[in-house]
Amino acid sequence: MKYYTINKFSKMCGVTPQTLRNWDKSGKLHPHHTSENGYRYYSEEQWQKISQERPMHKLVIGYCRVSSPKQKDDLERQISNVKTYLLAQGRPFEIIQDIGSGINYKKKGLQELLKRINDNRVEKVVVLYKDRLLRFGFELVEAIANMHDCKIEIIDNEPKPEQQELVEDLVQIITVFSCKLQGKRANKAKKMIRELVKECDVDDKIIQDKTSSQQQATE
Repeated sequence: MKYYTINKFSKMCGVTPQTLRNWDKSGKLHPHHTSENGYRYYSEEQWQKISQERPMHKLVIGYCRVSSPKQKDDLERQISNVKTYLLAQGRPFEIIQDIGSGINYKKKGLQELLKRINDNRVEKVVVLYKDRLLRFGFELVEAIANMHDCKIEIIDNEPKPEQQELVEDLVQIITVFSCKLQGKRANKAKKMIRELVKECDVDDKIIQDKTSSQQQATE
């Protein structure tokens, strides 16, 4: 039988861990068992009973992602923008944040989001940009969400001018396939990666030069 910690079970039920402790004291819901060190555990059977007895409380989830730890400032700005948008709607919400490539489907936050959607615990997922959810496969996740009456809302549909994250994702794709190659084909793949990164650096420099020129023209 599967068991859940109090923190996990509280999220599944849409309540706080303290609420579960209060239910335990009042006799409303006792944990399945308590470990020797005092940790409460709840069973899959208890979860099934609760989910059948009352309608599930669904949350609005704001999902924010960047590709690498060096983009922490960008992540904080993204979270701030999503929070501002959700606060204006006046609905309870929760933020799930991730650090990892847009083609990485094993990110902890993404896995948690998909698990909640599958458990029918999410009313709506809000992302700042479409590619913040996934670089490739957005439509598949959207279809899965629709099966569970969950909507995915994109705040900003305008295309992003920055290329760095896209290049990083493309590099990862090429790297994965190049690992399966040998000899000349592997060398060609490595050369492609170097040229892609170099091209991105050149484009960034051009954009920076144009921005600098525009700023000087306005001064």
